Amino acid sequence: MGNYARHPGVDSYINALPGWQQAVCEELRDVIHEAEPDIVETIKRRVQPYFVLDGNVCALLAAKNHINLFLYDGAIVPDPAGIITAGHDNKTSRMISFYVDDEVPTAPLIDMLRLIAANNRAGGWRKIKAALQETSGPA
Repeated sequence: MGNYARHPGVDSYINALPGWQQAVCEELRDVIHEAEPDIVETIKRRVQPYFVLDGNVCALLAAKNHINLFLYDGAIVPDPAGIITAGHDNKTSRMISFYVDDEVPTAPLIDMLRLIAANNRAGGWRKIKAALQETSGPA
């Protein structure tokens, strides 16, 4: 367990999951805080764990047979390691799904999370995307 402020609602959410999903969520939680120590845990949508820093960075969602990690990057953060599993064309978030025995791609995930946090600090992906579109001209 990492040395960071743990939100009791996030603890409750994770503790209610089956053992392997708890382990994946705790590992993801540690990676998220390692990537950016200023990220804060919160609960949104009544029970869903979100990790925020000047806006949403990522969120956890348990499904029946996997865990989803939603990355709120507006699809502008590069994914050279190909860790994104769904939502490639989503305008708000993309996702990485973890199934039993999947390894967490720690290094590429940390890189992506750091970029998302930096983008949030710079005004958020919507602002950055708009600026990119202005400089590149009409599509």
